[in-house]
Amino acid sequence: MTQPDAQQPGRSRRDQRQAPPTAPPRRGATTRHTVVVPPGIPMIALLGSGDELLRVVERAFPELDVHVRGDQVTAAGPTAEVALLERLVDELSAVVAAGQHLTPDAVERSVAMLRRATVERPADVLTLDVLSSRGRVIRPKTLGQKRYVEAIEESTVVFGIGPAGTGKTYLAMAKAVQALQAKQVSRIVLTRPAVEAGERLGFLPGSLTEKIDPYLRPLYDALGDMLDPEQVPRLLAAGTIEVAPLAYMRGRTLNDAFVILDEAQNTSAEQMKMFLTRLGFGSKMVVTGDVTQVDLPSGTESGLKVVQQVLDGVDGVVFARLEAADVVRHKLVSDIVEAYARWDADRAVVSPSGQQRDVRRAGPARRPRPPRQGGSVEDDGDGPAEGTA
Repeated sequence: MTQPDAQQPGRSRRDQRQAPPTAPPRRGATTRHTVVVPPGIPMIALLGSGDELLRVVERAFPELDVHVRGDQVTAAGPTAEVALLERLVDELSAVVAAGQHLTPDAVERSVAMLRRATVERPADVLTLDVLSSRGRVIRPKTLGQKRYVEAIEESTVVFGIGPAGTGKTYLAMAKAVQALQAKQVSRIVLTRPAVEAGERLGFLPGSLTEKIDPYLRPLYDALGDMLDPEQVPRLLAAGTIEVAPLAYMRGRTLNDAFVILDEAQNTSAEQMKMFLTRLGFGSKMVVTGDVTQVDLPSGTESGLKVVQQVLDGVDGVVFARLEAADVVRHKLVSDIVEAYARWDADRAVVSPSGQQRDVRRAGPARRPRPPRQGGSVEDDGDGPAEGTA
């Protein structure tokens, strides 16, 4: 990628050659088009310090020759890619015009949204403010997150279902704090089941509060990100914010409250029903979980799986499904989520009868052993044969 104009302040000096008059020959229809950046948009904000964002665009559009001169961005290459780049420049200009700082991650996510040809504009996603707190603004970063936030705004009960790192709990907490600050509710209730993540912790010393605190610590951490440090203890002491294990919800009616159930994949079907029927007047519920990380005892079906069948189509209930593309942690997390999804899919085998079975339970064929005296091939007195469950 070349940038003939080296007079922009804060921009690194790069190739000074002018853009070629014609694009090199390429397969299919090609074109050359120039986009003029709107007045008032600093090029340093659009292209990044040291042309950092230019390099991101270059990697995202390897088939294009892109040249920048003054406030003009010229692209030559396949027609569809040129049109997509033009839309990208428009979207990023709108984000900058809204006063938001562009990052390489924001550029990459904008390209991904444009390639998916969704109705929503990337600028609308990246400029949707959820909560302003402690000198920063919490916003959705992906299209799936935007739809999730909108569902919380518009519906009474929302299920946020998706892999780790998609912001299910964090965005729900931000909406809860926003509703409390706007006096839409009078309190926030945060809960999660007290289930170990595949471990056996054994006896925990201390008071009841000290015993359950490790399970609820992630909720406290999120509160600390969104409220001033001195506010959290005060609101907890006043009961304005309540953090409690799921078992404490039984027998209650939660009126005028924003209620969040986190780690809902670790509820049983009975617990899920109990929780949902706590809904009172003027309240809103958000249930979050990842059905691929169930830590319930063997044989117990996840309430988060069951409820998707039970409440499908019920008015006022929305299931917002997030996916690997919505992961906003380290980029490697998205790759890990997708790799595990492929691994789980490969383990599932469909038998001729249409029944699905788990490959883990399909061991080698049972080999008959020579019968002992007084015994038989079917029962040799040694218990299950190798490869059987």
